[in-house]
Amino acid sequence: MPRQGFFYIMTNKYNTVLYCGVTNNLARRVAEHKEKPGNTFVGRYLLNKLVYYELTERIIDAIEREKQIKGGSRQKKIDLINSLNPAWKDLYDEVLED
Repeated sequence: MPRQGFFYIMTNKYNTVLYCGVTNNLARRVAEHKEKPGNTFVGRYLLNKLVYYELTERIIDAIEREKQIKGGSRQKKIDLINSLNPAWKDLYDEVLED
């Protein structure tokens, strides 16, 4: 049985930098971003706010979605976030409840 996947977008408290990622466990992955920033892109820009995510039936679909979105403009990413999360609130607590 194929494993589900998540495509997600993180940002910082000022919503100035966007990071797109893929995982098979969104709650765990976002927690890692929040708890262990380290010397990574996410850590360097303090990207600790989950502002968008999509669940896919297969991880390969999430990877394809990430490639599609990463290849687009910053404005397309902003429009995507605004379509489902216009306040740009942190969705992490929502993910934990699922």
